[in-house]
Amino acid sequence: MKNQRGVSLIEVMVAVIVFSVGLLGLAAMQVNSIRFNESASVRGHAVFLAYEMADRMRANPAAKADPSGYAMSFGGAPGCAMSALDSCAVHARDKAEWSDALARQLPSGEGAVIVDGNLVTITVRWDEGRVGGSQAQTVSIVTRI
Repeated sequence: MKNQRGVSLIEVMVAVIVFSVGLLGLAAMQVNSIRFNESASVRGHAVFLAYEMADRMRANPAAKADPSGYAMSFGGAPGCAMSALDSCAVHARDKAEWSDALARQLPSGEGAVIVDGNLVTITVRWDEGRVGGSQAQTVSIVTRI
């Protein structure tokens, strides 16, 4: 029995190491969970905002006849200042409010609307670099007006 001195100390050290590795794995899993949750939340906002623009176009009776007034490219000015919304045409006001919502609700958010007859492609782009994702993320919907 005298030859086994210190064995329990080694067992405790091994148990502490195994426990520490488990806790590090749990912490890494928690960090990834938070990152993926943030990414999913932003993607959900982007989809909502894309459909919001489609709904704005459908709500405008003039857009049903000619939706080309809603066409805009990434980084393009919406054509109506936020301070002068009351004096703008409906489509210009819709584009200005939508662009403002994209910029406020998404990191580096911007949008584009491509009109091809009554077929409309709405694309929303944002940056996920701050949560470890790829820099440019996009979501597109195609709908008929």
